Amino acid sequence: MRRIVPLFLLITTLGCAGLVFDPSVPTSGGLDRETVIAGLREALRIGSQRAVDRGGVLDGFLANELIRVLIPDELDSMARTLRRVGLDRQVDDLEVAMNRAAEQAVGEARDVFWDEIRTLTIPEAMSILDDGPTGATDHLRSRTAAEIRGRFRPIVVRKMDEVGLSRIYGQLADRYNELPFVSRPAIDLGEYVTDQALDGLFTLLGEEEARIRQDPIARTTELLRRVFGR
Repeated sequence: MRRIVPLFLLITTLGCAGLVFDPSVPTSGGLDRETVIAGLREALRIGSQRAVDRGGVLDGFLANELIRVLIPDELDSMARTLRRVGLDRQVDDLEVAMNRAAEQAVGEARDVFWDEIRTLTIPEAMSILDDGPTGATDHLRSRTAAEIRGRFRPIVVRKMDEVGLSRIYGQLADRYNELPFVSRPAIDLGEYVTDQALDGLFTLLGEEEARIRQDPIARTTELLRRVFGR
């Protein structure tokens, strides 16, 4: 026969297990939970600002091998073929333009990040605190990626036009179509650059979070030193 656990006993057990949170109760590290959540919010706020600042400058994407936007797989055959017929510079221009569009779009992420950071709850903070070097970044990505992507897309498309990406790609595709036995690749370049920009931004944020957790020099405020130097 299946045993039925009395409700009061279940509640007591959960409370003892730490699943019922009291902000005034110190954590195992000697910090109350309000301090922990404030510290994590501060780490995410500072980390996201640093990530946006790093990615949103000239060559912020192009010069960083971890996040550089490469020619997509769908265009690889086209790019190699065009290089063989002497269009190396034009193919290079396409890659540069993709990175310029990403660099100019990442600033839009900051407000979305900060809106989500302000809603971080005590249970979420306690779970994130000891959840690995990029635990807060992973949480933020799961909660904000869809919204950031929606805001990124029209900005990326606009920046693609401003930096000449759409024109460059159109010219290359037209030249490719002139060659025998080939057909124009099917790809949404705006969607591709948007996804690459988003991936790059979260990569930078993860690096900044890991630095704050592991490097005392990166803890630039007293609150960060209290929470992550414990």
